[in-house]
Amino acid sequence: MNPTAAAAMKAPRFTREALAGRVDSFRGRRVVVIGDVILDRYLWGRATRVSPEAPVLVVDIDREELRLGGAANVAQNVRALGAHTVLVGALGDDGAAADVERLLGTNGVESSPGIVRDRSRRTTLKTRILAHHQQVLRADEESREPLPAAVHAELWKRAESALDGADAVLVSDYGKGVVTPELLEHLLPELERRGIPSAVDPKEEHFLRYRGVSVITPNAAEASEAWGKRFRTEADLIEGGFGLRDRLKAGAVLITRGEEGMSLFTAEGHTHFPTRARRVYDVTGAGDTVIATIATALAARATLPEACVLANHAAGLVVAQLGTAAATAAELTASLEDLPRG
Repeated sequence: MNPTAAAAMKAPRFTREALAGRVDSFRGRRVVVIGDVILDRYLWGRATRVSPEAPVLVVDIDREELRLGGAANVAQNVRALGAHTVLVGALGDDGAAADVERLLGTNGVESSPGIVRDRSRRTTLKTRILAHHQQVLRADEESREPLPAAVHAELWKRAESALDGADAVLVSDYGKGVVTPELLEHLLPELERRGIPSAVDPKEEHFLRYRGVSVITPNAAEASEAWGKRFRTEADLIEGGFGLRDRLKAGAVLITRGEEGMSLFTAEGHTHFPTRARRVYDVTGAGDTVIATIATALAARATLPEACVLANHAAGLVVAQLGTAAATAAELTASLEDLPRG
């Protein structure tokens, strides 16, 4: 389709009953999540004074909270929506890894078949210090190097085994070394051969290697970087959306646009979905919720417009919370209350 001639299609209107029924159909679906596992650590406190050692705030810490991040948060979101999820990724051999596995178990995410241990690297840990509900500092402990060959071979073996019975596969690429060109060269043809729908939350360095995916969900900055042209106007966005879809031979490109909602580009045209957020408190992890909802909806054989409407509602729920969060199936269904009834 010529992007300059493409007219925007109206966002389809679905009834509450139809979408609530779709959410109900998430139960029992099996979604495999492959990607970079992260542990998010939050230190909450009060900024009481300026340090005498340097011109920085001193925060008196009141409490600590650990949450799943990266692909682990994506898997947690899939599970919260009612589907069964298997997480494939890598952890180090350290305390953070033990915390991740404990949280995965608490949240009902199956990890033992898919998680490999790499003693040569640390588990990715992001520590955020918050004072008076505002983030004042983030400290990252991580390795961005690709997995060693032996660990990569074991990871692919586990990923391939996890594909048996999968209704959809989701790739969550945070650039921490799990998602590599070699992994994609094995994975994407295998998904096509098996007819398994795929959803990808990309990183810029691998963007053009995601050829043939069912849907890819970059944010506007990632999409413009991949396209090689800044999106200054709506016309630029439309050109880039269709151009990336053609370049990737993808089923669809979904560009998330923060407070401006999201834009879907398919063979039929492009559709804009305005944001459903009533209150934006923290956008951390909102992309995880979007891709998790999209993949789970595809696993339940929803159409892409249905998936986008549900993802929009789910993202609206999590941005009203501080830090990474997950929308449950019940919360998602309740958020549909303002839609027309059938």
